[in-house]
Amino acid sequence: MARDVSDSTPIASKSELIGWIAAGEKPRSAFRIGTEHEKFPFYRADIGAVPYDGRGAAGGIRHLLEGMQQRLGWEPIIDDGHIIGLAGPEGGGAISLEPGGQFELSGAPVETLHETAAELAAHLADVKAVAEPHGIGFLALGHSPLWTREQTPVMPKGRYRIMANYMPKVGTRGLDMMFRTCTVQVNLDFADEADMVKKLRVSIALQPIATALFASSPFTEGKLNGFQSVRSEIWRDTDNARSGMLPFVFDEGMSYEGYVDWALDVPMYFVKRGPVYHDVTGASFRDLLAGRLPQLPGEHATMSDWANHLSTLFPEVRLKRFLEMRGADAGPPALLNALPAFWVGLLYDQVALDSAWDLVKVWSTEDRQGLRDAVPAAGLSATVAGRSVREIAQQVLELSRAGLARRARLNGKGQDETRFLDPVLAIAESGRSLAQDLADRYRGEWHERVEPVFKDLLI
Repeated sequence: MARDVSDSTPIASKSELIGWIAAGEKPRSAFRIGTEHEKFPFYRADIGAVPYDGRGAAGGIRHLLEGMQQRLGWEPIIDDGHIIGLAGPEGGGAISLEPGGQFELSGAPVETLHETAAELAAHLADVKAVAEPHGIGFLALGHSPLWTREQTPVMPKGRYRIMANYMPKVGTRGLDMMFRTCTVQVNLDFADEADMVKKLRVSIALQPIATALFASSPFTEGKLNGFQSVRSEIWRDTDNARSGMLPFVFDEGMSYEGYVDWALDVPMYFVKRGPVYHDVTGASFRDLLAGRLPQLPGEHATMSDWANHLSTLFPEVRLKRFLEMRGADAGPPALLNALPAFWVGLLYDQVALDSAWDLVKVWSTEDRQGLRDAVPAAGLSATVAGRSVREIAQQVLELSRAGLARRARLNGKGQDETRFLDPVLAIAESGRSLAQDLADRYRGEWHERVEPVFKDLLI
């Protein structure tokens, strides 16, 4: 997650909150693709987790950030004297830390998937060059396969201390989500309110399909955990007040205001004033808007408070000034590139979007929730409305492929963007996710050990 927003403009009414989101509308010619992905750093010598300040003579997360700053020239993001991220020039991406040291690239908004792939390749080359002298490698899976929560480091970020204290009060898996999961997501634009609503409905309904296709987290603490995406399962009991499938999105008359009304009542985590994070857990944004927040009497909401609050909501698809697809496990580079391709093909081509809506609009609230609940364990074998997820995935991937072909964005070799779907097309064709392949290797050639995954999937 990138640095928190700083905008002290006061907010006087709910209409301004709605207007803040609506300001994200763009003409279709200005639609962009922003890809975010996380990965676990580890010491290659003993597969140990990497603390912020390092271990003994070995460098740590801080050294990686300092090295990347020197290499890229990006602006450091500081929290209470600690470097906790880097901001690229002119909004051109950011590097940040998740609570357990997961190293994240929030990519720049780009026009094509070719640029997304080039950005990923450049980033991985940079972090490899900086990490190798410290004996550090990176693994991208949906869940940390080996370390216990106690073995997982804690990053020095003020907002994470507040979240870590609050999570056990609202669910059983929040700390696992914070410290032991990694995801890949893509952020996409909308043209107007109607376009936003259709994209939000389609992407929420199909998010479990993406979960099944990109599942990569069958291991916990060195053992099989019984799931293909334990990351997705963890979200089912993290904090249900701020996560899930958002049934109200499918109500007649859904609008920007509908999302704002929901967000206003989701309990807040913090209010940031200057460099200080004030713990206001449990209070609503409505109280802050009215100037009656119990923890900060007389304090009134600002635009940065609203933007920061929206960043602490975790539904399967998140609305800010763009839409964030949040359903996929992290994975190897080919899958990191496939995730934005999957959604760009569906949502940035009108024919594909309309066809996808025709597919999912007949699903009931119970259908969607049943699918969401089944997929973490069953993956492509799950069913919804009498059809298998595998069958639906094949249909949706064909819609996406056709959408990318119609976009006709070519690279210097004359290739279009459809090639980025190849890894998930193969998964849908075989009916076997990366998680299932890893589980087979665990039972077979790895002799019931997960340590080999750090070598075989090193990125």
